[in-house]
Amino acid sequence: MMITRAPVPPALTVPRGVRLGYGVGSVCTATFGTVPGLLLLFYMTNVLAVPAWIAGMVAFLPKVWDVVINPWVGQRSDRTVSRFGARRPWMLLGALTLPPAFAATFAGPPLTGLSAAAYVTVCYLLTATAYAFYEVPYKAMPAEMTGDYHERSAILQWKMVFVGLAILLSGAVAPMIAGTTASGYRLMGLVVAGVLLVSMLTAFFGTARAPVVIRAEAEPSLRAQFAAARTNRPFMLLLALSCAQMFAAGTLLAGAPYLATYTLGDSGATSTLLLCIVGPVLVTMPGWVALSRRYDKRGAMILASVLYTAGAVALVLTQEFGPVYAHACVLVIGVGYAGLQLLQFSMLSDVIAHDAAVTGRNRAGVFTGLWTAAETVVFAFGALVFGWLLGAAGFVESDAGALVEQPEAAVRAVLYGGTLIPAVVAAVSAVLTWHYRLNEEELRSAGA
Repeated sequence: MMITRAPVPPALTVPRGVRLGYGVGSVCTATFGTVPGLLLLFYMTNVLAVPAWIAGMVAFLPKVWDVVINPWVGQRSDRTVSRFGARRPWMLLGALTLPPAFAATFAGPPLTGLSAAAYVTVCYLLTATAYAFYEVPYKAMPAEMTGDYHERSAILQWKMVFVGLAILLSGAVAPMIAGTTASGYRLMGLVVAGVLLVSMLTAFFGTARAPVVIRAEAEPSLRAQFAAARTNRPFMLLLALSCAQMFAAGTLLAGAPYLATYTLGDSGATSTLLLCIVGPVLVTMPGWVALSRRYDKRGAMILASVLYTAGAVALVLTQEFGPVYAHACVLVIGVGYAGLQLLQFSMLSDVIAHDAAVTGRNRAGVFTGLWTAAETVVFAFGALVFGWLLGAAGFVESDAGALVEQPEAAVRAVLYGGTLIPAVVAAVSAVLTWHYRLNEEELRSAGA
């Protein structure tokens, strides 16, 4: 594979305080993406006695609403004019509504089975709506802060450092707080809600001096937004490869508590497995930025996908080689995952800048609205597929504290579903990345 080197980038111009404030805001996005993805399915099947296939539907269906609400928020934030700017009023709205909705989702009412599933569905739908208010405008901001190809990666490097810290803490601490009881999950929901609130308010105030080099323009309707996306080939290809990566991540994350409990025989290993996945985010970000500059973002993305795939395939042999081996495999996955997370968002900003240069219009809200909708739906679809797989294999649901022996077919489904499915889909993302051609030279020729 021949990959050309990219030129040396210019100096940064976005103020350090803005980059820091923006980065802290990603604690919300990372925590919200990690905790429900990791614990919601397990919470329903092993605490609220919801059948696995129904629990998968509950985790997935509220996210379908994102297909409507996220583009709508993107459109409205493109049109917003206020003394706080276009994006920040929506971020503030999210900060005021997301924490209580999240806490309610894990409140653990005295319900089990179908009634518990209905309660969680309503709360999670409200949570998804509140999250859209914050996430869509938040992700639109980097494309408006700077027009420089590599500066976008540097801004997002700060973001990814906080993503790593957030996933590290939430992925390790949230399972320990939750335990296996309804009261533990209730406490976890309150603690995480507090973290979300602090993160979002910090981002709101920290980006008050954020530069706006390009002002976004709104499409007149949701149909026009979808039409704009369909005509942008780099965006559609990036969306496809990102969806593949998000599906792989959603399946792997949903399967982690089950892998720890039924393959490793230690539910406490959920936290250590998550540490291996997200720990590399904290130490490999500078390396991934350097690789993206040396071999361009496409080459770095392919390498990240290959590492993710290799680690997931090797994880299949966990029963033969034991817990230490399993954690080493997950560590390899984590290194690849760190690169995927950074490069996805940086490449999205490139696509937005390229579209603005080609069309003469900045439609950041349009693209981030559609992007976040697809991202969250596909991520949740990973949990849905895993839940259906468990249901088909005869997984037995239980309430808090009950010890249920699972059939051998369900134990095998946990192992193979949580490893081979993510591996295959991550490999598909590498193939799609090979066809992605938007690089610094093409952006420069377009005037971006």
